[in-house]
Amino acid sequence: MKCPVCQDTDLAMSSRQNIEIDYCPKCRGVWLDRGELDKLIERSTEEAAAQTRTTAPQTHPRQHHDDSRGYDSRRKHKSFWHEIFD
Repeated sequence: MKCPVCQDTDLAMSSRQNIEIDYCPKCRGVWLDRGELDKLIERSTEEAAAQTRTTAPQTHPRQHHDDSRGYDSRRKHKSFWHEIFD
């Protein structure tokens, strides 16, 4: 299938977590088939709900520990979206 934007480039296909993603290697556009966006939204909301359930309430304010360059030294958990579109 040709890219709807570039019109001369063939779309490449990638499969992530049983979701097929068509993308253009030239313009980096992403296209989804019917139902795939619904699957992405459903998985994203499930992940957010799971993170909410596992997060314990804090009894004291969170303290940030910065290193000497002023950056936050804690690592952020990669989201579901990062796994799909990395």
